[in-house]
Amino acid sequence: MRALLQRVSRAEVTVENQSVGSIGAGLLVLLGVDQHDDKSSTERLLDKVLRYRLFADPQGKMNLSLTETQGGLLVVSQFTLSADTRKGLRPGFSTAASPEKGQHYYQYFVEQARARHHQVATGQFGANMQVSLVNDGPVTFLLETQGDAA
Repeated sequence: MRALLQRVSRAEVTVENQSVGSIGAGLLVLLGVDQHDDKSSTERLLDKVLRYRLFADPQGKMNLSLTETQGGLLVVSQFTLSADTRKGLRPGFSTAASPEKGQHYYQYFVEQARARHHQVATGQFGANMQVSLVNDGPVTFLLETQGDAA
């Protein structure tokens, strides 16, 4: 499972010109689900997302997590994060989860996030979404739980 984290001043997702999710300061998470992902990898990744220190402390160092700052969390499904781009000029998606499995673990990630964090917004799984954001920093990190103990 992969999560592209972007520290934002604000972010919003629209579908057919209608806002479906938005946050102020916090994290935009683009979430990709792979074939081998399960509840354990989903929970490990969520824990990392919520506790990853990418917000400034009073001294200006990245020492605070989303949990500590109580910022917003906007989770958007993005299967293209699971693309294999090592060869050629066209991405391959053989490692990506099926749409059914992807939706299941995306929803599980969101449910668990809502149980642990006060402000969680989402995109719409499988929809053609437009994502707008103001990346604060810019600060962007790629987190993965594939084959690691997170």
